[in-house]
Amino acid sequence: VDLIRGASSDAVVRLKLFAISGVPRSELAQREVTERYHDISELWETRLDGLIVTGTEPRVAALADEPYWAELIKLVAWAQENTISTVWSCLAAHAAVLHTDGIERRRLDDKLFGVFDHDVVAEHSLLNGMPPRLSVPHSRYHDLSGNALTSCGYRVLTGSAATGADTFVREEQGSSLFVFFQGHPEYETDTLVREYRRDIGRFLRGERERFPAMPQNYFNDEATGLVESFRARAVARAIDVRRESLLSDFPMSDLQRGLENTWRDPANGIYRNWLEYLKDRKAERRTLSSRPSRSPGDALRVGKVHSAVGGSAAG
Repeated sequence: VDLIRGASSDAVVRLKLFAISGVPRSELAQREVTERYHDISELWETRLDGLIVTGTEPRVAALADEPYWAELIKLVAWAQENTISTVWSCLAAHAAVLHTDGIERRRLDDKLFGVFDHDVVAEHSLLNGMPPRLSVPHSRYHDLSGNALTSCGYRVLTGSAATGADTFVREEQGSSLFVFFQGHPEYETDTLVREYRRDIGRFLRGERERFPAMPQNYFNDEATGLVESFRARAVARAIDVRRESLLSDFPMSDLQRGLENTWRDPANGIYRNWLEYLKDRKAERRTLSSRPSRSPGDALRVGKVHSAVGGSAAG
């Protein structure tokens, strides 16, 4: 919401929130969904200009076996015909590409986790005014091959050696512009450290064998020292004496104070360009249909579909 607000400038954006049913959620997340979100069944009769679909943590090896798969592929087909443009984020991007073109994601050797610089490798209106290198957070266990994407008609806009394809698009005449992010330009400044703390908690409870690697290119030297000190204490305990209570000593406040957000300005720019795209295409459609031209007060209707398990996700 903050990102859309920061990117909207002179546009009025009406944002409506939806949630996919069947996604396992924490008690806190489920309460938020119940209070703030409409069920996905209400989306099918809703008129929208743009749609944003967020990701979630993978629960099973095959995406088609996820409990929300049937709803998600229905959403892909609906978005193609009923939006000007749809943004697919992280795991949602992997799912949409798999359903549309059969491109399978591949499991990485380790979690891709941190903030990475990406080169702009193609021109597109989404990148108008952008610098040649963009900083974007990533948090995922899987990847899509850039060669497989381009061979199926996708256009890679940004990428790096570390992350592969970052932002890519699929454009077909008469269909919605699909925008895909393998990264998370929408992340808040402290999202990665909150996710890191969550994964440490899983280690302390014995739910994972290894202490998680810290996010790359994210902590300054002082913060890195604090994390290493905490890690040494945590791994010094044998697995049978791990205690989740140790998590209360995690230096969260100290780490949050030293964080720098290097990706918000580029994220605002990309979403500003996306909203401009929605406005321009909406005006063109009204002209072609001989309707009155769009007035400055006519709002953009944007939907956001929430599928996350908790406060942050890893695809």
